[in-house]
Amino acid sequence: MALLAAVKGKLMSVIGDEDTCVGFLLGGIGEINKNRHPNFMVVDKNTPVSEVEDCFKRFVKRDDIDIILINQNIAETIRHVIDGHTSVMPAVLEIPSKDHPYDASKDSILRRAKGMFNPEDLSTFGSDNFS
Repeated sequence: MALLAAVKGKLMSVIGDEDTCVGFLLGGIGEINKNRHPNFMVVDKNTPVSEVEDCFKRFVKRDDIDIILINQNIAETIRHVIDGHTSVMPAVLEIPSKDHPYDASKDSILRRAKGMFNPEDLSTFGSDNFS
């Protein structure tokens, strides 16, 4: 899937704390589109929630972005906006940050995916990964 996205010129985007964004930027995902908009946003304690919401909405609308990575603690601040995103693309993946471990019970995308399977299907994947 990543190869297909690379062939089509699709991007990943990141909304996260400074460490998360720097890590992904060092990994080579940073881009600025023709309108001079980056595919990442560094969020700190002084970033207004409205700015995070606006950035997420911009990333969802961009046709060059296929995956949005967002620190889970930041996703919690805009949960109502993330829950409203029901399209398959771009995919939204909640990731941990250095200071906030991942909690599967808070991940709305995982909860939606869990509802698509019956318990027998989950045992195939290791149901303790979906708790």
